[in-house]
Amino acid sequence: MQRDSDFELFRDNFRRFLQENVAPFYESWEEQGLIPRELWYQLGENGFLCVDVPEEYGGFGAPIHYSQMLVQETAQAGFTSLAVAIGGQSELVSPYIQNIGSEDQKKYWLPKMVTGEVITAIAMTEANAGSDLQAIRTQAIPEGDHYIVDGSKTFISNGQQADLIVLVAKTDPQARAKGISILLVDAHLEGVKKGRSLKKIGLHAQDTAELFFDQVKVPKNQLLGQEGQGFSYLMQELPRERLSISLMALGSILGAIELTKNYVLERKAFGQPLSQFQNTRFVLAQAQIKALAAQSFVDHCTQLYSQNALTVNEVAALKCFITDTQCEVIDQLLQLFGGYGYMQEYPISRFFVDARVQKIYGGTNEIMKEIVARELLGK
Repeated sequence: MQRDSDFELFRDNFRRFLQENVAPFYESWEEQGLIPRELWYQLGENGFLCVDVPEEYGGFGAPIHYSQMLVQETAQAGFTSLAVAIGGQSELVSPYIQNIGSEDQKKYWLPKMVTGEVITAIAMTEANAGSDLQAIRTQAIPEGDHYIVDGSKTFISNGQQADLIVLVAKTDPQARAKGISILLVDAHLEGVKKGRSLKKIGLHAQDTAELFFDQVKVPKNQLLGQEGQGFSYLMQELPRERLSISLMALGSILGAIELTKNYVLERKAFGQPLSQFQNTRFVLAQAQIKALAAQSFVDHCTQLYSQNALTVNEVAALKCFITDTQCEVIDQLLQLFGGYGYMQEYPISRFFVDARVQKIYGGTNEIMKEIVARELLGK
């Protein structure tokens, strides 16, 4: 990741923010299953949301690596739930509006996202349509100057607190990919209902919810881009989402290594520090070797992304490799903690449970392999 004096100052400020405003409260947020809205305002006040949004829309117009750093550092500190929440706002929703939105949409939504006044969610997944987005059933049928939206979504990050929902729906129910459009749905509109908060095995502080849409009237001026082009837009923007997931994976690997290193230097067994046992040294060495390989792959892809040259195939390979590596490395590191690694009071346990979903969302790793295989072997 690129470095300069301004960037390092920004990173130091963010690390301090995490230690002062997140670390003391994170455990209670996990128990509540929610990141408080107050923190969103604090993030906004300190300039840590949507930092690459141009100045005319309330942001700083910072280079993309500033935004990417925030996601990685949050995960590295062990706060992956927050990394997912920030990433959803800054790395998923913001680029859709910046790259596809109308001038009015940018002026209305982006400044509020920068300040934390508006929390966002992107609603793609349905009960019977996960990685296969063409199979979605939620409909947005044109009627006068509105769309009438009916349907439901599940596994929606930031779903309970969302003020703005970027909704993927069928404006032509008879078509597959060519029938998909994207709408900006004000979550406070009549007919928008937020269902239960879903209980997950990890990411306990990150709210995940079901959403329901019952005859919701969405003004046509809230169509994102052109009607019927939604699938193309999704393919256009998915690389940044998968790159963001990869940055979280890298941060988690590095954070878990540091945590484990400190533990084995202090913990003793049979009269000597764990760090003196060959198995311990080899496990940590292998983790470090894999972290260096992962860092190199991430650097390569972030550089390509900054040049608008990152392909769907390359980022699929990265996402698959690095999230598999994340789960493998953290599992091996947790073993060095013995029984303590299975206790929630030890942060390594949180790294472990938070890692598993990384191979699922953003497109399962099986889908990532299929993308790579198609590039390699053809359809």
